[in-house]
Amino acid sequence: MAKTHWRKEGKVAVLTMDDGPNKQDLDFARRMLACLQEILADAEISSLVLTSADAKNFSQGVNVEWLLERQQAGDAQTIKQFMYSMNELFKSLLLLPIPSIAVIGGHAYGNGSILACGCDFRFMRADRGYFCFPEINVGIPFLPSMIKYVSRVMPNAYFNELLLSGRPVGGVELEKMGVVTKAIADPELLLSQAIAYAATFEKKRGIFAEMKKRMHAEIIQAMETEDVKHIEALFLMVLD
Repeated sequence: MAKTHWRKEGKVAVLTMDDGPNKQDLDFARRMLACLQEILADAEISSLVLTSADAKNFSQGVNVEWLLERQQAGDAQTIKQFMYSMNELFKSLLLLPIPSIAVIGGHAYGNGSILACGCDFRFMRADRGYFCFPEINVGIPFLPSMIKYVSRVMPNAYFNELLLSGRPVGGVELEKMGVVTKAIADPELLLSQAIAYAATFEKKRGIFAEMKKRMHAEIIQAMETEDVKHIEALFLMVLD
């Protein structure tokens, strides 16, 4: 089975990451972007559900081992391609002309949490799995656009605390803070209820696209200007 695949549930596209912890590298970004293109090519699709086949993980974030290999090989070009491709993935989710719902059935760490925040809504397990921004502990600063689009889904003071503490939090707390639409203990109900919620959206793509374009204009601008400066300089880690 492909590492990333999708199926139709009525008019809902269910996009499944199927690579264990779903660590993110250049191949991950390209596969995800290809699936999104296929989904949008189907005019019947009215919403998207993003989930994982792994009961323990939604996504563990950046594939650090792969990234270190590229750094040690002096392969700056591939690292830049990865960063730009992930930004293209985040941009595609933000501007998707259909609603997107992330189903967080396991751990979402670092870029995994950021990926979930790129969706319009989030459903999460109530009884297991953590959502966490560990970047403060490993010396990886958020790109400017990441700060903007993650902060759009949670209260500013709460985002500040999670970002600067690296504290892992569960679905029940995130539901109380409005980050998660619904926290559900049963894993089968989690996915089925997310799909049912997605199916309630029967909006025309044109108005959805225009709404998102206007709402997220500052985020896209940050990607295309501020982020570029850091990516081109490969200023991706703070070691002291």
